[in-house]
Amino acid sequence: MDTQAILDAVRSSQSGKVKVAIVDIDGILRGKYLHKEKFFGAVDGGFGFCNVVFGWDVNDLCYDDSVTFTGWHTGYPDALARVDLDTFRRVPWDGGVPFFLGDFQDESGGPLPICPRSLLKTVLARAATGGYSAKVGMEFEWFNFKETPASLEAKGGTNPSPLSPGMFGYSLLRMSQNQPYFNALMDELGAFGVPIEGLHTETGPGVFEAAILYSEALEAADRAVLFKSGARELGQRFGIMPSFMAKWHDKLPGCSGHTHVSLWKDGVNAFHDPANPREPSPVLKSFIAGVLRALPDILPLFAPTVNSYKRLVDGFWAPTKPTWGVDNRTVAVRFIPGSAKSTRIEIRVPGSDVNPYLAVAGCIAAGLAGVEEKLPLSDAPVVGSAYVESATPRLPRNLHDATERFAASKLARELFGDEFVDHFAATRELEWRRFQDAVTDWELRRYFEII
Repeated sequence: MDTQAILDAVRSSQSGKVKVAIVDIDGILRGKYLHKEKFFGAVDGGFGFCNVVFGWDVNDLCYDDSVTFTGWHTGYPDALARVDLDTFRRVPWDGGVPFFLGDFQDESGGPLPICPRSLLKTVLARAATGGYSAKVGMEFEWFNFKETPASLEAKGGTNPSPLSPGMFGYSLLRMSQNQPYFNALMDELGAFGVPIEGLHTETGPGVFEAAILYSEALEAADRAVLFKSGARELGQRFGIMPSFMAKWHDKLPGCSGHTHVSLWKDGVNAFHDPANPREPSPVLKSFIAGVLRALPDILPLFAPTVNSYKRLVDGFWAPTKPTWGVDNRTVAVRFIPGSAKSTRIEIRVPGSDVNPYLAVAGCIAAGLAGVEEKLPLSDAPVVGSAYVESATPRLPRNLHDATERFAASKLARELFGDEFVDHFAATRELEWRRFQDAVTDWELRRYFEII
């Protein structure tokens, strides 16, 4: 739809309001309703959104002064958000209300460097200068529980009741036992402009996996963010609480946010080599080399929480080293050979707790730098288990170590700029400090009686 058609559709909507949203640094959708007339004013001049959305954590606890963009020292003014009319959707489960995503601008009218969606757009603009575009498809695993916010709070946030028992991946039986929820995810998210390519149970009590239909990179990240939010909203209807924690239980597999990427130029998939379809093309070799080089430095983009690193352990379907292989699910970068349309790589490091804009930006920026520099792919593909067969040094083991490396990385600053690196690193450092200050159930069970 062109701009005028979109505005006409909103104007003719039976709803007197419009829902607008932005995405914060943790990938959480933050939004509001606007009166329809207010919305048309926002289209022309933008709308104010308190800049605290980049100044607090997932529990709305304000950061300290190590975050310079916002804080008590600024008085928390409004930041200017711009509606992106290309994101127009209607929310099927909210009376068909028109919905839009927005981006933040800085004081000079340019993209705000710490805005995740703006960061991805900047990376994609850089790719476009070399004639490249990227296609991306994200897939998420997530656990579902028979809980409501009130019931989980009554339990002190612990011991949630899984939607179904046992380890039963690809189970048609478990799907049939939750048909209304499955159908709502497939049908209503599709009507919301978030088409799901495949949906099934995974191995674990109450765990599902959804593959979102691939698209251009920015649209793919939009879909991923809206999928996670939409699954939560739909779950409420059925008394189901989805959780996208990377790993909610130490005895169960973690939840991935695998990111499939291909790079295109002049309408051709640059990752496909027609002469050797089972081998990565020269462009893909340099792209993989760029990703492998950057992974240890930019890991917080793919593993942004304390909990993320509980998933990145040997033998639990998540990579622990910057490795690559051909259709190998133990490596960080899985090369998937196929047709001229389907050849791609899958970055297996991100968990389901990831901010999709940052994960996609990280993949593309790192790989594109490898292409621009014509980096050779010196590492051989791993055959067998990357946990055992590869001598490659392990990725950082926790958020603290990963953030220290990210903050000190010249490469990260070249890829994403000082303002973003400084802001994001400060938020991750504060996340780690709050974890360090917390008294956990593990400590109580281990020490309470005995010490």
